[in-house]
Amino acid sequence: MKHRKLGPFNVSAIGLGCMNLSHAYGPPVSAEQGERVLLTALDQGVDFFDTAALYGFGANETLVGQVMKPHRQKFTLASKCGMQGVDRGDGTQVRVIDGRPETIKKTCEDALRRLKTDVIDLYYLHRWDKQVPIEDSVGALSDLVRQGKIQTIGLSEVSANTLRKAHAVHPIAAVQTEYSLWTRNPEIAVLQACRELGTAFVAFSPVARGFLCGPLDIAALDAKDIRRTMPRFAPANYAANLKLLPAYNALAQEAGCSPSQLALAWLLHKGEDILPIPGTTSVDHLLDDLAAVDVQLGADLMNRLEALINPNTVVGDRYNDQANSEVDTEVFA
Repeated sequence: MKHRKLGPFNVSAIGLGCMNLSHAYGPPVSAEQGERVLLTALDQGVDFFDTAALYGFGANETLVGQVMKPHRQKFTLASKCGMQGVDRGDGTQVRVIDGRPETIKKTCEDALRRLKTDVIDLYYLHRWDKQVPIEDSVGALSDLVRQGKIQTIGLSEVSANTLRKAHAVHPIAAVQTEYSLWTRNPEIAVLQACRELGTAFVAFSPVARGFLCGPLDIAALDAKDIRRTMPRFAPANYAANLKLLPAYNALAQEAGCSPSQLALAWLLHKGEDILPIPGTTSVDHLLDDLAAVDVQLGADLMNRLEALINPNTVVGDRYNDQANSEVDTEVFA
């Protein structure tokens, strides 16, 4: 496994996004399967693991804590606050965005307990709460750094302008945003801002929420699968997007790799400061993803990939109106 710089850390060039094990793409996997995926990743040289208070409303942090506590010195741990589940009073939880300093600090205490650790290496503000100045939320995170409860601060789904405001309060070690061949919004401004500030860029959903792994049967998706709310997966849009895959798969064959490896290799070739964190519930898929570190892509193939899949050829927005209102990322006209 190759390594890259993230703030004070040297982490595996491909990390593991742990969300899929507990959240968003269907029922959670069993504890045994979650353990199998996490420990296989560690065994294969992955030393950058990403979770959040939101995922499974704490269940994902709990899983990571239980499985990874004996290996805590072997990896860099990232989690997130500012978006979490709140009890409705009837035994169910609802997702809320809350960036108030007191909530951030309470969420961190809960996370430390669930993760069974004394310190979180990288702690992100999962979403900027637009009711709270970013300076106030980052100020609370900087208090946690001074208290030794977190080591570095990250932001998720923010614009270049918000990043600069936050960085003026405390250095931002990483920005995490969706980035893949079919979601290129970071290229508008925030990726360049990260480079100017020395902030690493962590790319989530690097295989386009499974689209670039091969055709998905969208009719068979779980009723609570978040892709059911995403315009690109609406039946008519998805049918149009499927037309991109034959040429894409041909490029993967030309590169001598799997489709998912091609998507990850493209990101790795976009800059040494970019760290993709694919997620999976399958050990086989995990091993396939990690082999992308050895895939070499020439400039001509990179250009043909980008000409094939880009904002002008993909049909549908990445988020619905509600989700778009919750993020601060730049958008294409």
